[in-house]
Amino acid sequence: MGGKKIVIIGAASATFGPKVLRDIAHFTELKGCTLSLVDIDAEALEAYRGVAERVNEAAGAELRIEATTERREALPEADYVLTSIAPPRNELWQQDWEIPKKHGLRPAYGENGGPAGLFHTLRNTPLLMGVCHDMEELCPGALLLNHTNPESRLCMAISRYSRIKVLGLCHGVMIVLPRLATLLGLALGDLDVVAAGINHFTWILEFRHKETREDLYPLLRERLSQAPSDFLPLSRLVFDRFGLFPTPDDHHIAEYLTFGAETGEHRPPDFGARDRGRAARLARWWQQARGEESLDEYFRGHSWADTLAFRIIDGEVNDRGHWLEAVNTVNRGRIENLPDDAIVEVPALIDRHGVHALHVGRLPQGIAAMLRREILVQELAVEAAIKGDRSLALQALLVDPVVDSAVAAERMLDEILRLQADYLPQFS
Repeated sequence: MGGKKIVIIGAASATFGPKVLRDIAHFTELKGCTLSLVDIDAEALEAYRGVAERVNEAAGAELRIEATTERREALPEADYVLTSIAPPRNELWQQDWEIPKKHGLRPAYGENGGPAGLFHTLRNTPLLMGVCHDMEELCPGALLLNHTNPESRLCMAISRYSRIKVLGLCHGVMIVLPRLATLLGLALGDLDVVAAGINHFTWILEFRHKETREDLYPLLRERLSQAPSDFLPLSRLVFDRFGLFPTPDDHHIAEYLTFGAETGEHRPPDFGARDRGRAARLARWWQQARGEESLDEYFRGHSWADTLAFRIIDGEVNDRGHWLEAVNTVNRGRIENLPDDAIVEVPALIDRHGVHALHVGRLPQGIAAMLRREILVQELAVEAAIKGDRSLALQALLVDPVVDSAVAAERMLDEILRLQADYLPQFS
């Protein structure tokens, strides 16, 4: 037990960092493991390290904690590498949203699908491939647990263009469940789901009460018929037409659908609020590192919203049969009517022998058709990102179902290639 080395790249992320701290507080049977924190923001990393050391001591976790701004210093002898990295996130995400809108499109969330999904892929693929190339040299047997979006596309690039073992981890399957539980008059813990598909476009195949094993789909249909019209209107439309309820929610699935804006406009995150939140989080970390503020937020009930990575590590190290609602992995027949080499999102079981992604069989034909189309878009986007090929990037836009203008596609691609050139070295 223990003794493993866990490297976290992007540790001082304002969103991801607190989840890791909660995991330190709750997975206390990883004693003897080394936690190597890596972030290019030296100030944030120093504050974060201080909090991590205090949480480690308060929890009695007995981890060995180290920190560096240079990932190559951390990677040798790593057993697990967690990634949560991106170039200036909010600034570029805002461009991903505004430029398609400027050229006449109706963007959705602006993250994993549509034009923004392509732009996100072009930027983040070189970053993740750089990590993989370092891992091939310094820790070739380590498992990469990626939390960076777009999950499906980045995992596809890694699985096809590196020798590194990778799993993509995302809470998307769980995002809609609190709202459905409330609608049904149940506690979140009462719900037991099996979902499968691709990241941010998954489908609840089984929807049951955890204790009674009752099929909850009939009750869901009844309650949705009585729900207000503004309760997940796009998800309800898709559920009505295709027979399974989609996850995570309307603005995520809208990125993959020609008719995604038909039930209403979708809005991006509040970028200003996200920037202010990061500044507030850094100030809070400094206060916590100095002992001026409580650590209670990290010791409250552990939930699905914390990292999935530590469930994997604890399951393998301590031979625990953890259940994961979703992992992103190479298909290899797990969803029978999707390509074998696609990246799919399916449930998994964890034990000392590793991660066992489950076989879920065939999806309904209409759903599989939508997913196969998106997988083809992903393949073009990944090839464009790896090769720095403008022609392939343009093709990825032109075959995307949410792009309805060839002129707009070319104009917005060229604008992004110009504005974000500093983060697109493969196109130089």
